[in-house]
Amino acid sequence: MAPGENPFKSARQPRRDPDFYEPGYTDERDTTEVPGGVRLQKVLAQAGVASRRACEEMIGDGRVTVDGQVVRRFGARVDPAKQIIHVDGKRIPTAADLVYFAFNKPIGVVSTMEDPEGRPCLQDYVQELAPRLFHVGRLDTETEGLLLFTNDGELAHRLTHPSYGVKKKYWAKVPGPIPRDLHRVLRKGVELEDGLAKVDEFHIVQEHAQQALVEVVLHEGRKHIVRRLLEETGHRVLDLARIEFGPVKLGRLKPGTVRALTLQEVGDLYAAVGL
Repeated sequence: MAPGENPFKSARQPRRDPDFYEPGYTDERDTTEVPGGVRLQKVLAQAGVASRRACEEMIGDGRVTVDGQVVRRFGARVDPAKQIIHVDGKRIPTAADLVYFAFNKPIGVVSTMEDPEGRPCLQDYVQELAPRLFHVGRLDTETEGLLLFTNDGELAHRLTHPSYGVKKKYWAKVPGPIPRDLHRVLRKGVELEDGLAKVDEFHIVQEHAQQALVEVVLHEGRKHIVRRLLEETGHRVLDLARIEFGPVKLGRLKPGTVRALTLQEVGDLYAAVGL
């Protein structure tokens, strides 16, 4: 120790008991505090993570990060509209104005918010939910199944951009029987008029008499891509439904109905596109 140095105070780092801290341990400077912001445990509780008391325990256990920094202070104040918060490595939607919905699009509904021809469209089902909603992905008029809605523009963009590789799962009813090597053909790729297309996965769900139900998983979103792939291999699609979009499942959601996504589902969507 240098002559005159205070043994209890350092300009850089406080002294630590060597029985509890590794040699060379340093504290990271916490830059997450927002004067006049909202207490972190309140933000987490309002987002639906857990009760405020349980959220305090999560913070104390080091399970919560704000803008990439672990925050252990119970009184920490944050800006939920601007800062990115993770719990156990999963992002939590904290901005009060952001909403996330799943919709089971019925057959006959156009996948646009408006239709100049006056046909049933998405706006008919979601117009009262929130202003400026984006529909994530498209389904042709004769295809039913899962669509997502949100006003989170960055998430919507990433979910639909092919570079993020978000997979969608479809069930298609086709005439049978199905050749046992069809999965290899579809995975290798089929040349369509707009280029090579291939599936990520293909399975036979059920075969009965002269019909079969098949499962197709792929991450690209070219127009009518599932129908064109199957028809190019000699299997005309009789019925088609999307049952999964990334980590979100259609489940038992009835055609024409909407439900809010769970906190788990939104966090999984963020994770799927690296947010």
